[in-house]
Amino acid sequence: MAASTVGAVAVTRGDYFGAGEAVTSDPRPSPAAAAPFATLSPDAPIPTSAGLAAALAPTLANPDLGLLTGRVADATTGDVLWQQNPDLPQTPGSVTKVLTAAAALLALSPAHRVATTVVPGSVPGQVVLVGGGDPTLTAQPVGETGYYVDAPRLDDLAEQVLASGVSAQSVVVDTALFPGPTMARGWNPVDIEGGSIAPIEPVMLDGGRRQPLVTYSPRTATPALDTGRALADRLGVDPSAVTAGQAPPGASPVATVWSAPLSVRLHQMMVLSDDVTAETIAREVALVRGKPATFDGAVEAVTDVLVEAGVDLDGLDLSDLSGLSTDDRIPARVVDDVVTAATGTGEQSEKLRAMVDDLAVGGGSGTLWDRFVAPSPGAGWVRAKTGTLDNVNALAGYVVDVDGRALTFALMSTGTMQDVAKPALDALATVLRLCGCR
Repeated sequence: MAASTVGAVAVTRGDYFGAGEAVTSDPRPSPAAAAPFATLSPDAPIPTSAGLAAALAPTLANPDLGLLTGRVADATTGDVLWQQNPDLPQTPGSVTKVLTAAAALLALSPAHRVATTVVPGSVPGQVVLVGGGDPTLTAQPVGETGYYVDAPRLDDLAEQVLASGVSAQSVVVDTALFPGPTMARGWNPVDIEGGSIAPIEPVMLDGGRRQPLVTYSPRTATPALDTGRALADRLGVDPSAVTAGQAPPGASPVATVWSAPLSVRLHQMMVLSDDVTAETIAREVALVRGKPATFDGAVEAVTDVLVEAGVDLDGLDLSDLSGLSTDDRIPARVVDDVVTAATGTGEQSEKLRAMVDDLAVGGGSGTLWDRFVAPSPGAGWVRAKTGTLDNVNALAGYVVDVDGRALTFALMSTGTMQDVAKPALDALATVLRLCGCR
């Protein structure tokens, strides 16, 4: 891993925490104060399995871990150093996004973008908003940020329609790209109002948020129609008359806006654990693989990509690709295999390496901004994807130990509340950071 830049990360607190939610006044020090940025040497000593097991044993005895499964491996070689029931499928929560991100990086270009278009309708004066799979479109005016980084603007779309000379008298919204159910098996409809998810439709404003800058804003139950109504308002058309329908076959766009590149959208999806973008990016994978852009089609496409990359998915059972479903099951071995594929030297590692940079930084960014906070030994050294549902907590990523060796880990806990399970999982990751373990 001589050329790999994994290690302590110098970040500003709140980095990539989302528009409107950046932490700028917190007096706690940056992880940069805990450790300098490091480039790892492949010659750093590897912990022994016996030494690591002995170091972890006292922390593993904590009942707050509930039913724990997990695995720790050397990030460069992939050699397993510790494991506990690694093949037992557990409810993963949002660590599912590790698989989604990996499949997207393998199947799509980092520059891949998604278009939202407007085309003439089947009758004079009708325009059709065609959803292309981008939930990041924002209604925020120029000069103000939306929730998502570099998001396209509804105002731009409307201005193009007006400049085209088309006299819009009615607006239709076409969601045909995403057929089938808009809610996955194992999702709870209360999570729409709770702000975790919106029905998955191929066009939305700020991921369906009613308050566009608030991460857990209540979502709309009709994101595509709401987008059509907002467009209608900008075109001087009665928003209440917006209907669902389909664009005429072969209609040429009179207006087009493009999403941010996949690399940007994946980073925000991972750091902020955004469920909506996880589901829509998974459907991008489905489409490029010739599968229907449905929950089942996306699961099939993502699993096919990972199997072709050599990942053993035995024990995997998914209903979605965000991890919000309580029906999902993933063994810790599968998650750690994907992480080590990104950190190692295998055939797919170069494509997957970006995923390492998409993990939240302990004490510094995203869903880890308030965990491993300095002076914690893990501040800036632990980079991981979190997973949290009721009585489900998970942590998967990598950490650099005191000898400069990177270790991957996947830790999955069920049966205890997050206020005790999260610190217990963090304690295990901290042991990995502090342990030379030889």
